[in-house]
Amino acid sequence: MPKSVEIKPLIEIDALMAEIAALGRISEAEPPVVTRVVFSEADLRGRAYVKGLCQAAGLTLREDAVGNTFFRWTAPATDLSLAPVATGSHIDAIPNAGAYDGVVGVLGGLEAIRALQRSGFQPRRPIELVLFTAEEPTRFGIGCLGSRLMGGVLSPAKAVTLRDKEGRGLEELRHQAGFAGELESVLLHAGHFHAFVELHIEQGPLLERETIDLGIVTHIAAPASLKVLIEGEGGHAGAMLMPARHDALAAAAELILTLESAAKSTGVLDTVATVGVCEVFPGAVNSVPSRVRLETDIRDTDSARRDGVVAKLKSDGEEVAARRGVRITFETVNADPPAACDSLILDAIEESVKVSGLTGKRMVSRAYHDTLFVARFAPAAMIFIPCRGGVSHRPDEYSSPEWIAGGVETLARTLAKLAD
Repeated sequence: MPKSVEIKPLIEIDALMAEIAALGRISEAEPPVVTRVVFSEADLRGRAYVKGLCQAAGLTLREDAVGNTFFRWTAPATDLSLAPVATGSHIDAIPNAGAYDGVVGVLGGLEAIRALQRSGFQPRRPIELVLFTAEEPTRFGIGCLGSRLMGGVLSPAKAVTLRDKEGRGLEELRHQAGFAGELESVLLHAGHFHAFVELHIEQGPLLERETIDLGIVTHIAAPASLKVLIEGEGGHAGAMLMPARHDALAAAAELILTLESAAKSTGVLDTVATVGVCEVFPGAVNSVPSRVRLETDIRDTDSARRDGVVAKLKSDGEEVAARRGVRITFETVNADPPAACDSLILDAIEESVKVSGLTGKRMVSRAYHDTLFVARFAPAAMIFIPCRGGVSHRPDEYSSPEWIAGGVETLARTLAKLAD
């Protein structure tokens, strides 16, 4: 386990909360709504704001070909030949979101570095803050775009085929945003980071409900995302008789309930499944639906259990298709393996929680984060702080100054242990 480092990080929480609020006002929607889709004008303004803060703290900057941004702190005692210790998260936000998801990990990570600077700490290893590109799937339909490329999970050849709903491709949009170079250069190899720790709001109710200050994340669930197309036969709602119908929406309804039942049948709370998109054609009240498109999200900390839910959905889909006389096709968008967090980093976090005088518990993350893909090439872990009511991805998302300060102090102490 990393040796104990005696530091006293002073967290300037009022200034940090003001920075979080200021970034929250950089949005494509009126406050308190935060919408910051990757490569949008608001995203680029948000990035510029973060860059300004980091440059004011004396950090050096590097951007890769897809916009992942690395801010590095070195001190006179730093050995530049050593792999850095890193922290970070994302600032892109889905439509109608809040101000804390991802942002706490970026601006809180910056404040952790500034607190170490104020304490007089001299890191032996460089410490980096990483701003990841497109953690949210809003634009291209796939989450963690930047960290997937970084970890070699998404190939450059596949990445260049990505399009948004307007048909604009990744290549066009990244170059327009000012990010040049070959996508192959985004890949980072094993050993690039000595360790990586992400600070994040829990996005769930457990810490607040149990009045625990911090979560020490041991495992990160991974998603299987599928697109499902159901094709039936449309017609006039009055003239098409019930025995002769091949209603695509009725078949889709059965599939949605099948997925819910399959997830519940595992008997494990870590299994969750959602149909978040249901597009019906032609979408007229007096027309029998002829086509439905679903998008599903199935997650678990155990990949075999998650894949069992996927298999159940597909097998039941075959039965529904045969019985209802419709055609059902499944397209797997991604099926990523879950990640186990590094035991030495977990020990360092746990010790830092105690030294900070806070309470913590080991827990899993059912949401996935950039750390899931960083764990492919570096030892990694996460720190959770509570969020009010477990609410996230909504304008009323909130984490208190006390919760944030506790998380940042613990992060600062952990980074110091790992970098010493």
